[in-house]
Amino acid sequence: MVQPVDWMAIAAPLILAGTAVVVLLADAFASPTVGRARLTTRPGAPRELPVAATLTVVGVLGAVVPAALSWGQQRATFCVPHGPCSFVLDRFTLVFWAVVLFGTLVVALIQSAVPKSVTPPGEWNFLLLSSATGALTIAASRDLITLVVALEVVSLPAFAMVGLRRGSPGAAEAALKFFLVSVVSTAVMLMGVSLLYGATGSVFLRGVANGLSSGGPLQRVALVGALLTLVGLAFKVAAVPFHMWVPDTYVGAPVAVAAYLSVVSKSAGFVGLMLVLGFGLPQLAGVWAPVLAVLAALTMTVGNVIALRQQHAVRLLAWSSVAQAGYILVPFGAVAAGRAALGAALGYLAIYAVMNLGAFAVAGVVGSRHPGQRIGDYAGLVREKPLAGGALAFALVALAGLPPGILGLFAKVVVFDAAAGPVTWLAVVMAVNVAIGLVYYVRWLVELFRPSYDGESFATPRGAGLAVLITFVAGIVLSVLPGLLLDPFTTVLAQR
Repeated sequence: MVQPVDWMAIAAPLILAGTAVVVLLADAFASPTVGRARLTTRPGAPRELPVAATLTVVGVLGAVVPAALSWGQQRATFCVPHGPCSFVLDRFTLVFWAVVLFGTLVVALIQSAVPKSVTPPGEWNFLLLSSATGALTIAASRDLITLVVALEVVSLPAFAMVGLRRGSPGAAEAALKFFLVSVVSTAVMLMGVSLLYGATGSVFLRGVANGLSSGGPLQRVALVGALLTLVGLAFKVAAVPFHMWVPDTYVGAPVAVAAYLSVVSKSAGFVGLMLVLGFGLPQLAGVWAPVLAVLAALTMTVGNVIALRQQHAVRLLAWSSVAQAGYILVPFGAVAAGRAALGAALGYLAIYAVMNLGAFAVAGVVGSRHPGQRIGDYAGLVREKPLAGGALAFALVALAGLPPGILGLFAKVVVFDAAAGPVTWLAVVMAVNVAIGLVYYVRWLVELFRPSYDGESFATPRGAGLAVLITFVAGIVLSVLPGLLLDPFTTVLAQR
């Protein structure tokens, strides 16, 4: 009954989990002088990275090494003898790991600008690494139990990250709302998973697919289970009408946490959808694909229309992320065209991560000077802070799908192409929504070039400045060479 464990396959999540423990211990045993030394600088000087953030960055970079060494290989562990495996490391897993590790690195750098008196860095970085460990595990999950547990490992630390801000009633309220919605979604998803297991006799995705292929008297039970599982995952990705927690949670949470929820946590939900629907329930695509097509249309429309009225930068990004989730859902409605449609969703997800992290990184920089995060606070940013202003301008035009943000344009073209044939009406809805999105993106873009109201300069925290630089450079490179990202992402699921 003893089976070998492929330690190389699980090395990346193990490194993140081990780093989380090291960060917590280092912060607990570090002297108060050491904990404050790097944050106590002369007025106006940029703050350096605290010890916890430095260890987090090192741990994330360390997890990149085994992931990179495994590229092109097929690894599996925790397997049933002569049967399926619970943890599989393949190309699909690795391309999602790239999104998670990049997002975790950028989020850690953004949060490093927050003083220790506001958020305890040791506990916060421990929670970040713990949640990222769950996100890595999701992409490698090939059974429903591992997938659900991994999703909860992503969500539970995120609750605490949202509320882990001293003296902030708004953060506590946001954490409570996030917790209650997540509990409901998990309960619904667990009910769906239990029905799928009862109808097919297997928790492995391959076994569920085989059980549905063989038919049987419990097909309707499996259909109900599939729909309940879909609803539970729709909460995780903030699809309308399961999005009500997003705006208040993003605004009440620190900017870095909002960035994490909008990219890494949401990506985990989308990958869960791809695994469950694409690999476990392809025989029921005729039922769930039309449902997701309707959800995609509702999500992008509601997100864009409400974003038009926003004057708060983070709240605008929150509704923008809802709209972007609608774009990512579009290929799910066209999955009848083949799994390449899901590959298009994965490619858009990766591109969205780069663009959205860039916008939140700049919001973290401006928030250190203007906590109110009004759109007007960004006036004159291009002249006052050329790197931050230019990076935000690039992120906005990329999110809107305008040149020179060619990366965002290519992402929308790929998704649009996936829907144009099978669900033409959805492609038309998407085209209309892209035009609506131009309004609020351009409105914010214009503010960046207007004269500043106060003209006061402020220092850029070094961690947040490095996050801005990383996302800006990544966006430029991928706009020049979009095939580096789109080609592997759009073909990875088609080849399976």
